[in-house]
Amino acid sequence: MNSTSYKVALGGVIAALCLLGMFLTGVIPFLNMTLPMIAGALITVIAVEVSSSWAVMTYIAVCFLSVFVTFDKTAALLFILFFGHYPIIKPQLEKVYSKLASYVLKIVLFNICIHVYYECTIYILGLKDYMDSFSMFGKYAIYILWGLSNILFLLYDYALGGIIEMYIQHLKPKIFGKKKK
Repeated sequence: MNSTSYKVALGGVIAALCLLGMFLTGVIPFLNMTLPMIAGALITVIAVEVSSSWAVMTYIAVCFLSVFVTFDKTAALLFILFFGHYPIIKPQLEKVYSKLASYVLKIVLFNICIHVYYECTIYILGLKDYMDSFSMFGKYAIYILWGLSNILFLLYDYALGGIIEMYIQHLKPKIFGKKKK
């Protein structure tokens, strides 16, 4: 299934599902972090079925459209800055020689993306009040939050790996049938 029409159709369906998830962040606000994660996991299907370059094109399309479709701009920013591209580059990061080096690269990438998200949230979206809400937890609140977010990232990375493996081993054969050797 390598025809161009198949690739475009699959990319369109995945992009539509991602945009639906991003749109729902405005309807169901308590899922403003979960739905961008799910949208990013959906882009993995393109990377597995077609190629990483098609996944990147789908990611770019969803990023562009999510800015206009998503009511919760912080959720769109989370997707654009991390959850959209991470599932695409995760397999390349795992090809590093050492497992420890792979995790270090992943954590460094995550921290860079989250720092950019933090800066964009405060200065571009103008949500200075967002950070002022943490002041009641003391001056170390941001560092505690940063540490907890790194722990949650490691859990997310593990779960995403399981989702990718589940798709490849269980869902893909049921959807497309087993390939003849």
